[in-house]
Amino acid sequence: MKDIRMKARSLMGASCKVCPVCNGVACAGEVPGMGGLGTAASFKNNLKALEQVRFNMRLIHNVVEPDTSTNLFGKELAFPVLAAPIGGVSFNMNGAVSEEEYAGAIVNGCKAKSILGCTGDGVPEFIHQAGFAAIKNADGWGIPFIKPWEDDEFYKKVELAKQTGTDILGMDIDAAGLITLRKMGRPVSPKPVEMLAQIVKNVGLKFILKGVMTKEDALLAVDAGVDGIVVSNHGGRVLDHTPGAAEVLPEIAEAVKGAVTILADGGVRSGGDVLKLLALGANGVMIGRPFSIAAVGGLQEGVEKYIDQLHGELKQSMVLTGVGKIADVDGSILRI
Repeated sequence: MKDIRMKARSLMGASCKVCPVCNGVACAGEVPGMGGLGTAASFKNNLKALEQVRFNMRLIHNVVEPDTSTNLFGKELAFPVLAAPIGGVSFNMNGAVSEEEYAGAIVNGCKAKSILGCTGDGVPEFIHQAGFAAIKNADGWGIPFIKPWEDDEFYKKVELAKQTGTDILGMDIDAAGLITLRKMGRPVSPKPVEMLAQIVKNVGLKFILKGVMTKEDALLAVDAGVDGIVVSNHGGRVLDHTPGAAEVLPEIAEAVKGAVTILADGGVRSGGDVLKLLALGANGVMIGRPFSIAAVGGLQEGVEKYIDQLHGELKQSMVLTGVGKIADVDGSILRI
């Protein structure tokens, strides 16, 4: 991974410095790019919220080889991690690789390691086209995310997404504040619960809503009939000074766990971080920037190596907290 990170640093230039600790400090305000909006407080708060969660280390037990497998949205996964939907390589990653190479590396790398890769969306047509093509080439193994477009654009992209063979679709409603898209004549907007319910019904696939940061919105998402939510502040890229995902996850889980599949993202940098979010109430975890660095620095091989590293770290953390299988993860392993 060291060589992959070094190559990514050389290719990404000013878009991402591939810092030893990816914490939003060196890239504050660098949007487009891989930084956080404004002061990057939301980006930094994702890291801080996870840092405040500590493990209860336990070693008097018989857990030696923990079972990390799980089922999310009807998919059997090696462990509960998904690559977050990120696109726009040309303006967010210095054009370090092509959009097609990036999407293919994410989707195929995740499929090879039996987890799920998600693809992004944006104004240039090639962003969603590359993502949809990658999922179609992977026989539908992946989740396309579509922004909360207004008018007909959303449904046109839904029809294209269905042609990939996927049975899951995501909407990153946390992109609703991207004023730049409206200035480009491609507006995105929040959705009232009645409209969201109609969207879920019309789409007709398993539906994930990304960008839920309060228990109130979580309950409304359940009312709208979604299959999954992602507790996420969009990587700190849309609204400054939000709390970190790990800070709000427990209250959201308390309100809706069991009624909907809960994913969470934001500041995850290791398998230990994955375990923390699971213990705080998530069923699965999304990871963004580290996957981007792996894909730029090593394409599919880089993604697979990163997944192997992450999987090993998760297993080690489970052994050191006495957790034998993913279904047994709960808050008792944490000291907050």
